[in-house]
Order: sequence, then C-alpha cells, then structure tokens
Amino acid sequence: MEIERNIKVEFVNREPVEEQEIEMVERKGLGHPDSLCDGIAEAVSIALCKEYRRKCGMILHHNTDKVQLVAGRSNPRYGGGEVISPIYILLGGRATREFEGEEIAVDTVAVKAAKDYLRENIRNLDVNNHVMVDSKVGTGSYDLLTVFREKNKEIPLANDTSFGVAHAPLSECESIALNAENRVMTEYRNKEKVVGEDMKVMALREKDKITLTIGDAFVSKYVEDYEHYEDAKQRLKGFVSGIAAEYTSREVHTLINMADTPDSVYITVTGTSAEMGDDGGAGRGNRCNGLITPNRPISMEGTPGKNPVNHTGKIYNLLANKIANEVVDRVDGIQEVYIKILSEIGRRIDDPKVATAQILTQSGVNPGIAEKKVGRIMDDWLSNIAEITEMAIRGDLRTF
Repeated sequence: MEIERNIKVEFVNREPVEEQEIEMVERKGLGHPDSLCDGIAEAVSIALCKEYRRKCGMILHHNTDKVQLVAGRSNPRYGGGEVISPIYILLGGRATREFEGEEIAVDTVAVKAAKDYLRENIRNLDVNNHVMVDSKVGTGSYDLLTVFREKNKEIPLANDTSFGVAHAPLSECESIALNAENRVMTEYRNKEKVVGEDMKVMALREKDKITLTIGDAFVSKYVEDYEHYEDAKQRLKGFVSGIAAEYTSREVHTLINMADTPDSVYITVTGTSAEMGDDGGAGRGNRCNGLITPNRPISMEGTPGKNPVNHTGKIYNLLANKIANEVVDRVDGIQEVYIKILSEIGRRIDDPKVATAQILTQSGVNPGIAEKKVGRIMDDWLSNIAEITEMAIRGDLRTF
C-alpha cells in the first residue's frame, strides 16, 4: 500500500556550529557507570529478542531500559588493590514472561546477558566477585502483543507519542570527542594495560582553540608508583593529541586527570569508578550518536534497552541518525542537516505524525533538487523501517 507520508524539508538560515564562538561536547566512555547501565540495558534487550524468537517465533513486548548501578567500595594502591564491597546492578523494566502457556526464563536470560556484557567490556572486573546483578524485571502485558506484528509481517503501531532527533555531519570537536575515546578503547588499551575503560572526554572549543579534558580510571595493579603514573598519563595525552590532529588544524590542548596530586591520583582496581563512588543509570549518558551535544537539538530519550519493534523513542532516534548521515553522504552541498521525527501512539511506525529535515546548504545549491533528494531519502528509510529493528537486534547500531 502506497503511503503519502507527512515529510517536510525546510531550508534554515543559522550560524553553523563550526562558526559559533563556543562549542561543548561530551563523551561518556565505555566503562563510565552511566554507559555501563546503557550497555547492559541494550544487551538484555538483544538477548530477550533472540530468546523470544527462538521460543516463540516472534519478539514479545519488553523494555529493559531501567538499569541502575550502585557503586561498590574499593582500596586501590600502586601495584595492586582490592574491591571491598561489590558493585550492585539492578535490572528493571518490563518483559513478557509467558507465551501460549509456556514460561520464558526472563530473569535467567537477563542476568546472563548483563554478566556477559561486563566480562566482554571491562577486562579487569571479576564479574563473579566484584558485581551483584539483581533482576527485578516486571511482567509485561500479553495484550501488548497486538502491536508486535512480526508473524504476519504487518507494520507495528507506535507505543507512544515521542520523537527522534539527529544531526550530521559531526563537527571537528564532536569527531575528536567520539573518536578519541573509541580509539583508546579499540587500539590504545591493547598496548597500555594501565588504561581503564572508564574514560570521559569533555571537549571545549573557544573560537579556534580546543581543550580536551579527559578523565581515565587507570588500573592500579599496572601502576608501579607516582612517576610511572605520570609517564602513563603523558603517553595517553600523546595518543589522544595525535587523534585530534587527524580531525582539526585548530590548536588543541589535552589535559588528563586534572584532580591529581602527588598524594591522590585517579587509580582504580577494575578500571571503572563504579567500584567506588560513582553510581549510574540508563539513559543519563550519551545519545545514540555516542555524544552529548548541548550546541545541537537532542532528544532526552535514551535508546538502550527499549524494544526495537515499536518503541519509537528508540527506533526514531536510530532512524534519524541513519537518515542524517545518508543525507550528508548523498546530497551535494549540505552544510548541516537536522532530522526530527514525531510518532503518534497507535499509528504505524512507518507513517509518523511528521518527519522533518532542516538543512543548511552551501552557496550555489539548487534548493528544489536538494529538497527532492532529501525527501526521497527520508521516504525510503521510512518504507524500510523494519531494517532498523533488525540492525538493532544484530547489534549493528550504536545506541550510546
């Protein structure tokens, strides 16, 4: 059935982010307590999706986005240290526990998914001894199966009236904040055992000067003494500064663990501040592009853990991000694009209440051609919105 979607493309006249005097960008890294909650929430949702399909032939209603972390207590010291009280992680949300008379092991699946996620991502965390995982996932409504139309391939109906927002391309400052943390985790920590996963990047651009303030929870057993610690900081600074130089010709200053004194340094037993002092909660950290960007329009919806079938708070944010990046890649002359998609509860998710693109173009761009191309990209993605669901289940999309 052909759908006449409410897609609007408008041209805006505003100062591009790159030309604004002040820009701030934040990235909460892999082992930050809020990011841990996000990662666990999404891992539990993916695990339930796979279990539901295996046992029921379809994904059942669930939302596992209410993860809370209560910090433990630890005693880090040069060359060693110990966790005194474990980190407590509470798995909340809702999930369908019964289908056609057969019970589904929601708690077992959820706890295993949470522990597996921690083992895979926080390499110095002893999951058996350093963490307590408690599942209090509530019972979802069987009646809500009516919005999960996977068996007969009908399009699901939106679970809520909510919106998704995204922008592209990333600014230099945004690219540095995102890629600095990503590459420290994927490249640098394999060479430097001292680097912990709890890394936070705060980027500030003042005209053409960028300051990166980085906190990283160094792992105490790999730090011999204060001098060794300072050497490790300098090596990390050099690596991050090298990454920044790949994205900008602006002046960049990199600062590491700025609260340090000779008597008090940022070392941890496990590589995450969750072992002592820092609590966490799902949805409090990065948006689905991996960043917190106060210079841009953003949604307050955290995507991790929400079901990928009809929760538009998740789907529309992921979709908006895909559309924004494709617009920049495929349409010439786009300086900035902002995508906003609004659902209406009970309405098909491929037919939003409105989908808008606000574009800032370079001079000489034919507005009619640009409008038509952008509108076509948006319409094509909405026609194939089920692909967002499949990509989310496969773990192919960043959610935090």
